[in-house]
Amino acid sequence: MPRIDDYYNAAKIAVEALLQESFSTVAQRGGFESGAACIQAPFLNRIYRIHMPDYRFTDESPDSPEVPIQEQVLILHYLQSGSERKPSDNWVAYREIPGASFYFSAFVKRAIDPLKKTFGQNVQALSKAAEKLSGRSIPAGDAGFEFWLFPKIPVQLILWEGDAEFPAEANILFDESIGDMLSPEDIAWMSGMLVYRLMALSR
Repeated sequence: MPRIDDYYNAAKIAVEALLQESFSTVAQRGGFESGAACIQAPFLNRIYRIHMPDYRFTDESPDSPEVPIQEQVLILHYLQSGSERKPSDNWVAYREIPGASFYFSAFVKRAIDPLKKTFGQNVQALSKAAEKLSGRSIPAGDAGFEFWLFPKIPVQLILWEGDAEFPAEANILFDESIGDMLSPEDIAWMSGMLVYRLMALSR
């Protein structure tokens, strides 16, 4: 489990790399709206602003706490991606992402298990929470939703409701291009962030 200092160090390394490129290039590549010295970066149900010259994060909502460092690192890593690939609409499971096998247990612990535990007997709660995150209903499972977590990263979340005979099942699918934009570890963290935000919104 990474320590908080590890995240701050990862953010510092990412910022140092991003400063080697022009701000407009970074913003355009990520697909975010930007001004002369600020990128607007929607993530889940928040809108963050990334300010130059030091890639400082603020939340657009004036009463919000500091932007979580884990989310800052994820967004910085997304901005670092030099890939020009666009989503292909070919969907893969986490294990099919190159290099993801090592992080599979962490992915299940952070995302799949909480998803099943929280919503496995309450699909309606998932539907209501997904709507708050602009999730688009898809014809999969007992409940399926597609979310765009970044301009170039769609994610599909699928749930099969449990009953007295069968336990709940869940899956999270990714466009096959995701491996060119985020590391398997980042993808596992991102999946957990989505699930935990849905959990919070369902309360």
